[in-house]
Amino acid sequence: MTTAGTGQAEADRGEKGGVRTALAGLTTRGRSFLAAGIAAAVCSYVLGQADLLRVGLLLAVLPLVCATVLYRTRYRVAGSRRLSPARVPAGSEARVHLRMDNVSRLPTGLLMLQDRVPYVLGPRPRFVLDRVEAGGRREVSYRVRSDLRGRYPLGPLQLRLTDPFGMCELTRSFSSYDTLTVIPRVEPLAPVRMSGEAKGYGDGRQRSLALAGEDDVIPRGYRYGDDLRRVHWRSTARYGELMVRREEQPQRARCTVLLDTRGIAYAGAGPDSAFEWAVGGAASVLVHMLERGFSVRLLTDTGNAVPGEGGDGFAGASQESADAAGLMMDTLAVIDHSDGAGLSRAYDVIRGGNEGLLVAFLGDLDDEQAAVVARMRRRSGGALAFVLDSETWTREPTDVPGPLRESGERLRMLRESGWTVLAVPRGAALDDLWRRADRERRGVAAASGGEGP
Repeated sequence: MTTAGTGQAEADRGEKGGVRTALAGLTTRGRSFLAAGIAAAVCSYVLGQADLLRVGLLLAVLPLVCATVLYRTRYRVAGSRRLSPARVPAGSEARVHLRMDNVSRLPTGLLMLQDRVPYVLGPRPRFVLDRVEAGGRREVSYRVRSDLRGRYPLGPLQLRLTDPFGMCELTRSFSSYDTLTVIPRVEPLAPVRMSGEAKGYGDGRQRSLALAGEDDVIPRGYRYGDDLRRVHWRSTARYGELMVRREEQPQRARCTVLLDTRGIAYAGAGPDSAFEWAVGGAASVLVHMLERGFSVRLLTDTGNAVPGEGGDGFAGASQESADAAGLMMDTLAVIDHSDGAGLSRAYDVIRGGNEGLLVAFLGDLDDEQAAVVARMRRRSGGALAFVLDSETWTREPTDVPGPLRESGERLRMLRESGWTVLAVPRGAALDDLWRRADRERRGVAAASGGEGP
């Protein structure tokens, strides 16, 4: 049997393995027949019974003949796999479609099709395919589901061929596999107005050079196709060549989402852990801000961002916003705890420029790290922090005697520096906290007589 197509066989049945491969495929029944035949032949020699020798030879030859015939039988089978969809949120199902094509001129025998999947996605699927005519095809499908985000390989496909007597069973594997990406669950958020997102620009908007907007006083050289109405005559006379006014693009809001991935800042594991809530929260805010047209950037405590991300992050409300969201979701699908002990690297990145609105998902903070986070507020127009208390998240709900305990001094330090801070209780809904953050921000703004963070 040979395989072709999307799943290419690891090795043709050819001469690699020979008799050893055929004998290794003997089933328990085949091995029993072979052992009984050898025992009968030995007994016939000891007892001098010729009839017993013939019986022994028949028992021993039958599994060997089946193995030889099965080994030398050649089918050309092509296999393919299709995922629908290839990227799913945690807790959702994806369907895997398998297709087998008999591309040889001979019909196949009974085939067992098996796909290898990680344990977390469910049991290994197996299908029995009846005789496939020459040029025919068979299609089967199965479902996979995972509550844990990540990237999971599916495959390779395996075909198992058996003889009619069940004496021998040979398996051939395809070499190709596909990858299922399980991304964090995204929770829809209310379209609240987070004012003060970038000081001095209103709604977090920054100026950048482009081809539309207000005139800039700095001219540039004339380029073919420039509007002659933009010619800057004073600079043209000064430099002796045609100069035109540079222009600026409309202002765009910016948002940086900071995700604390320090292993020492979280306790517990699994889909209901504090770290998984923080990852899901970061994913929800990123998607929400992209949909609102923000330039969005994802930052971790290690100072790393999404590969391929520009200096201003990914632009929202554009044709590339869906691709940007997919790239960030793929990054969050595989993000894990870091070995770092502090947030200084993230602060160094944020210190380099105005970050607009800063939304942080933080684990446990000591006094030193709380001071670092407080300094981040100086480089942002508005700052919102979700702080997850590991002690509360690792307790059973019945063990919490009263209201959620907050690390008072550290959270107070953040609030005094201008952060809007929310302590996240176990199992809290992000949308409820999001609305509460807006109410608290408005309350601070009203108390101070102006816009707050």
